[in-house]
Amino acid sequence: MNALIGRIPVLDVSPVVDCGRRPAKAVAGETFQVSATVFREGHDAVAADVVLTDPSGRPGPFTPMRELAPGTDRWGAEVTPVCEGLWSYHVEAWSDPVATWRHEAGIKIPAGIDTELVLAEGAALHERAADGVPKDEGREVVLAAVDALRDVRRSPADRLAAALSVEVREALGRHPLRELVTASKPLPLLVERERALYGSWYEMFPRSEGAYTDEDGRLVSGTFRTAAERLPAIAAMGFDVVYLPPIHPIGTTHRKGPNNSLTAGPDDPGVPWAIGSAAGGHDAVHPDLGTLADFDAFVARARELRMEVALDFALQCSPDHPWVRRRPAWFRHRADGSIAYAENPPKKYQDIYPIAFDEDMRGIIRETVRVLRHWMAHGVRIFRVDNPHTKPVVFWQKVIANINRTDPDVIFLAEAFTRPAMMRTLGAIGFQQSYTYFTWRNTKQEITEYLTELSTESAASMRPNLFVNTPDILPAYLQHGGRPAFEVRAVLAATLSPTWGVYAGYELCENTPVREGGEEYLDSEKYQLRPRDWAAAEREGRSIAPLITTLNRLRRRHPALRRLRNLRFHHADNDAVIAYSKRQGSNVVLVVVNLDPHHTQEATVSLNMPDLGLDWHETVPVRDELTGETYHWGRTNYVRLEPGVRPAHVLVVCRGSGGCPSDQHSSVLRPSPPIGGSPTS
Repeated sequence: MNALIGRIPVLDVSPVVDCGRRPAKAVAGETFQVSATVFREGHDAVAADVVLTDPSGRPGPFTPMRELAPGTDRWGAEVTPVCEGLWSYHVEAWSDPVATWRHEAGIKIPAGIDTELVLAEGAALHERAADGVPKDEGREVVLAAVDALRDVRRSPADRLAAALSVEVREALGRHPLRELVTASKPLPLLVERERALYGSWYEMFPRSEGAYTDEDGRLVSGTFRTAAERLPAIAAMGFDVVYLPPIHPIGTTHRKGPNNSLTAGPDDPGVPWAIGSAAGGHDAVHPDLGTLADFDAFVARARELRMEVALDFALQCSPDHPWVRRRPAWFRHRADGSIAYAENPPKKYQDIYPIAFDEDMRGIIRETVRVLRHWMAHGVRIFRVDNPHTKPVVFWQKVIANINRTDPDVIFLAEAFTRPAMMRTLGAIGFQQSYTYFTWRNTKQEITEYLTELSTESAASMRPNLFVNTPDILPAYLQHGGRPAFEVRAVLAATLSPTWGVYAGYELCENTPVREGGEEYLDSEKYQLRPRDWAAAEREGRSIAPLITTLNRLRRRHPALRRLRNLRFHHADNDAVIAYSKRQGSNVVLVVVNLDPHHTQEATVSLNMPDLGLDWHETVPVRDELTGETYHWGRTNYVRLEPGVRPAHVLVVCRGSGGCPSDQHSSVLRPSPPIGGSPTS
């Protein structure tokens, strides 16, 4: 049987996840839009509010909605939950008799139709409305309008004007007379800590940091202690999260050698994702890296530098993992009795056994939760989950619910480069963040369409983490675009999404593939130690760390860059130039990027001024945060962007008579002659 529609229909409330069975997502302080279709019979006026209910069950505030486009019956309002926890929201629609009367009176009284009757009805209506207005918030103003409406000594126009005054409208706007109130079904809203939405990630292999060649010519692994020496430099670049690939013992059976060769030498360290050996499994650390106490010291040092440590959680085993012997039912056995290794044809992972879940899912959940809580006890509150799409969705739902029930601050990032339905569902059932297809979106059309999707229809369930590269992914754009390509992708990732990430070596523009047409790195750090001479790279000017540092500093400085749903694209008449903006209150950041890493590009950028909080005719000073220059921009602006010199503008709209303040940390790019308008002093 179909549910009855309310007295005033309230339909298609959005955002909604899984028909309201799962909560939409936000973080504390994040503003997002709630919309609904609201209408009624006849011509009487309707109105609507969004009502947030906080985790304690207290409703409010009531946020008035407006019709988003005249004649569409689609209403919307922006709301902001202020604290973490499980909230709900619903829409209340109602008949607005005061607005109905204002419309009728505005037509009839000037025309002399039923003048006294209309004014008498207005007086009675406003007298009733005044009962709902507190004394200190305008009740006397409304009652004065009642007296004016009944004062036959005044002209009808004056009596009407008293009821239509700004003061009366404001008082009844705050405390409207609501009739036939109809509420939608409450929808759940999970509000999490800000790190679930905003952060800058840096991925590093501890075994490479501090690795050295001993007197016998052997390359010796770095440790947690030597890796900790790299942390100040990572913090200086402005990163919030240091992500470590698996730090556990690595198996020796079918160990892979350099560049994924099937035969490893006696000194080859193996792949960290081939977890488990006689030294332990998922709750142990590789002996070459040190001890648990050393890991604790690494976490503590990161915390001192105001960074969090994210740990890889890869639910798979090497053939030498203790689970293989103790829990044989957790693995799929083939007809010959052997355990099936991981495959993604044509790729084969002979050194890894995947988990088979259906024989003992309850036991696997119990052990997974135990392992996660083990690392939580050692200071880890963020887990990057490897290939979650190859495990049952219900498994993750139960695991994450178990963890977040007691520890709602723990964050799970889904490393799921897979079909959209799976990625969205993983977000809906609990993953706070997800990798995305950003790495393979390079043209203006691709970026615009994909980021529009991520910042609108997907935003309530899936938060994007825009990694520019990973140990597995060296995209063709970076292979062939050189340093300018690395600069472009850093600007895009850091300003399009509130969360972005780099894998170590990105700042050095490492871009040599193992083979033409492939996406694997030559001499990949997955298979071997790869110490880097960071100091030499800095001395020789090979590092783009200054640009990355500036981008991360801007993200911390400008609230607009710490949000996702405020992304708006603007028109540029050149397909190689992309323009977009973000706005949070009075903070407005406008970004223009040359997507062509090989050639200078020119364009006219046409701005949607209301998206910037500006009138169409306005001209305002804007400050380029990459060069320190200031321009005057209006509705249309000419730009010229040169790879390696000025690949992008990151402009802050300056408001007020003071113009744009100076910043001694700017000029990470060499400024060329002022463009896009007149420079100011």
